[in-house]
Amino acid sequence: MHEFPSYDYKRIPLYKDVTPEQWGDWHWQMKNDIKDVATLEKVLPLTEKDKVDITEVLKRFRMAITPYYASLIDPANPGCPVRLQAVPRLPEAHDDDCDWDDPLHEDVDSPVPGLTHRYPDRVLLLVTHICSMNCRHCTRRRLVGEDDITMNEENIERAIEYIRRTPIIRDVIISGGDPLVLSDAKLETIIARIRAIPHIEIIRIGTRTPVVMPMRITDGLVAMLRKYQPLYVNTHFNHPKEITAEAREACRKLADSGILIGNQSVLLRDVNDCPVLMKKLLQKLLTIRVRPYYIYQCDLSKGISHFRTSVSKGIEIMENLRGHTSGLAIPTFVIDAPGGGGKTPAMPNYIITSNEKRVVLRNYEGVITTYDEPSSYVEDCGKCRICYDEPQLNATCGVARLLSGEEKTIEPEGLVRGARLVASEDKVFRPKGLVRGARMKNSDHH
Repeated sequence: MHEFPSYDYKRIPLYKDVTPEQWGDWHWQMKNDIKDVATLEKVLPLTEKDKVDITEVLKRFRMAITPYYASLIDPANPGCPVRLQAVPRLPEAHDDDCDWDDPLHEDVDSPVPGLTHRYPDRVLLLVTHICSMNCRHCTRRRLVGEDDITMNEENIERAIEYIRRTPIIRDVIISGGDPLVLSDAKLETIIARIRAIPHIEIIRIGTRTPVVMPMRITDGLVAMLRKYQPLYVNTHFNHPKEITAEAREACRKLADSGILIGNQSVLLRDVNDCPVLMKKLLQKLLTIRVRPYYIYQCDLSKGISHFRTSVSKGIEIMENLRGHTSGLAIPTFVIDAPGGGGKTPAMPNYIITSNEKRVVLRNYEGVITTYDEPSSYVEDCGKCRICYDEPQLNATCGVARLLSGEEKTIEPEGLVRGARLVASEDKVFRPKGLVRGARMKNSDHH
């Protein structure tokens, strides 16, 4: 069994009189979030410039750091990867020209408040704007930390009613903010109502509490979640330093209850933009029964451009994973395309070329080989009963419809040679007949 550090919080003078019972209580952790410079300088040494810079950022964005996560910061290292994710820096006060308030169009692709329906068979339900910690790279900072609110009952009912009357939806992702800041009872009320909808097959919860406040994963919470299987938890480890004894215990409780845990890292400059470090993180995650799921290219949200790396850095990291470690440890590197384009894989290409007889491949070592195509294969897809018995599984839009022959072309709106009209002010062209666009027009969202 791999050993992970357990940090001594009592080395911090502010917490020297805190009892283990208090420290291990997630309510105490949230109540004692570090939210101002005066409290932060009792936990970390700050220069005068640090204090001026943080004060400037706090005019625009909030700060909240759980005492637990603050205890992981190396006080002697201004570049500590935990500190960079928790403590504001002056670049947050500046925007690049390419930054957006809502780069993923979660608010635009919202048929009812708090619900995003972008992909055909799944929806994202934001049940709260509150997090236990305000991560400095948060893509939803337009919401999180602006108002300490949870979704009201009326909007929850509207969202659940939309899910209920949209049978193509089979997967609901509950996120926020962080849904695990809600009480067990409040969270169960929402989960139970979703699970009662016949066409919902799986429920996912997006949370960073195993990383920033692992004491939230209580026996009571796990017992409640176990009742609503199949249920998955996606969490957000970005650096091996975050994998502590406490985090390992939180993940053990979830995994022992039969809940599968996935990890969604964000590629962050000076935090994890190193192939060797990223491989170490992904390998360590497997030892605590967390499956690497995604590495995200950093979004174009306002105030986080200083975290962004080049896309080529992410592809370089993926080149250093495939073949160099277990396939279990290899996530998908994605760009969540601006303007609501969705998660777009940006992976190394291992197919060099192909014809009707063979495919030419290269492996991670640079070895080039061929795979012979079968000479007798005749496509027979679409002739069995499943396409007729389960029509909801058929592709409703996009490239898959081109492959099926249902569509011959896809044209962007605003195509100059097609319309010769004034160019759209939108930053993104949308294909005609976009299904999620029709959902918006038919909704009662204002």
